[in-house]
Amino acid sequence: MLAETKSLNEECGVFGIWGDDNASQLTYFGLHSLQHRGQEGAGIVSCDEGKLLVHRNLGLISEVFKNGDDLKRLTGNRAIGHVRYSTSGQNSIENVQPFLYHFYDMDIAICHNGNLVNAKSLRRNLEEDGAIFHSTSDTEVLMHLVRRSQKETLIDKIKESLNLVKGGFTYILMTDEKMFGAVDPNSFRPLVIGQLPNGAYVMASETCAIDTIGADFVRNVNAGELAIIDENGLTIEKYTDDTTISIAAMEYIYFARPDSNIAGVNVHTARKRMGKRLAIEAPALTADIVIGVPNSSLSAASGFAEESGTPYEMGLIKNQYVGRTFIQPTQELRELGVKMKLSAVKGVVQGKSVVMVDDSIVRGTTSKRIVTLLKEAGAKEVHVRISSPPLIYPSFYGIDISKSAELIAAKMTVDEICEYIGADSLAFLSQEGLIDSIGLKFDMPYSGLCMDSFNGDYPTGLYDYEADYVNNMTEIQRVNLKGGQ
Repeated sequence: MLAETKSLNEECGVFGIWGDDNASQLTYFGLHSLQHRGQEGAGIVSCDEGKLLVHRNLGLISEVFKNGDDLKRLTGNRAIGHVRYSTSGQNSIENVQPFLYHFYDMDIAICHNGNLVNAKSLRRNLEEDGAIFHSTSDTEVLMHLVRRSQKETLIDKIKESLNLVKGGFTYILMTDEKMFGAVDPNSFRPLVIGQLPNGAYVMASETCAIDTIGADFVRNVNAGELAIIDENGLTIEKYTDDTTISIAAMEYIYFARPDSNIAGVNVHTARKRMGKRLAIEAPALTADIVIGVPNSSLSAASGFAEESGTPYEMGLIKNQYVGRTFIQPTQELRELGVKMKLSAVKGVVQGKSVVMVDDSIVRGTTSKRIVTLLKEAGAKEVHVRISSPPLIYPSFYGIDISKSAELIAAKMTVDEICEYIGADSLAFLSQEGLIDSIGLKFDMPYSGLCMDSFNGDYPTGLYDYEADYVNNMTEIQRVNLKGGQ
């Protein structure tokens, strides 16, 4: 995931609006602000006088709607939209969301952010019962469950189905009469509600999306909650009381935009605190300057510089027209993207001892490349500081790193990683430092954070992934699990 050729592939972004005549245009703007959450595909479904209309395709939101007429024909005062990275399912038009279903008694659209850890089992059972799937995405599972539910009302059908799926998820669903937003019982993935001055309600993966269209924040959709929006306004109901707050720490470290707030904590502020704590835990006493790896590491780098009293400089420049490397669909394209996306500023780093702050190391490929760039530009020393703990364990709740082989920290010690990337020194933020820096105050494990990739604690279990995970664990993973960290 991170600023790396990461083989972490992040989740997606969802957006919905109810009650504005410019619904599809506002959804476009909202999705544009969520583009960092997925670049493989995008789509919007609108509703006009009871009819649901859809346009979706592969590519960035601007590419999918490059023909202005495609957006104009999505008329109506309500819409939902999605930007996609394939945490589950192949990169094909069949998997681009929102999905739109035409049933004899209703039309319904659905989009999803996250990953279901029991989707394979549920899908097999559904297929044995006669279900026909049109995509390889796990999003489609929920709709089949809803249609097979024997409950009387659609709301009860959705609630029952949400209790059958396991993992990290947010859903937005829309019919001609209602819009629904749901969050998993652990609140792994964020979903927020805003309201426009005209009274229209908005739902989105991040607060930056509701800020972009001028909406005011109303509330978070919390763990185990189902938000219902219709002509009568907003209603919040619980679909389960069996909840444990475990917000993905990676949202704060990397995924979310720095201007977003998650559970009341500003992402930039949390990242800056991570950098400050890192400077205390792992100072680089010979450093002349501190630089950050654009863009998600800049907040942490500024915190490191401020705490250490070392000048903060712009030593790396990012080509803003090259997408995030780890979101590219193949490893070959990711590595090519790394070579294109960053340049070292020779006039800044030449002859200097440099602290390079990054948010994480996944495979190590990008870190190695950046260290090489800096030394080729004349840096005397490069001390790498990572504002998160080592990513030792795979994640299964919406970040596509389900294989230990993708994680360098699962196979090498810190000293071995340091040698591999060519740094003069390497240090990571501690788990305690990360938890304290984010600053959530929930009276729950890890203060309400999911730290699965750092400590191997999977709050909702692994279900379909359990056997492969256990059978393929590395020695480093086993040692860390036994001894804690």
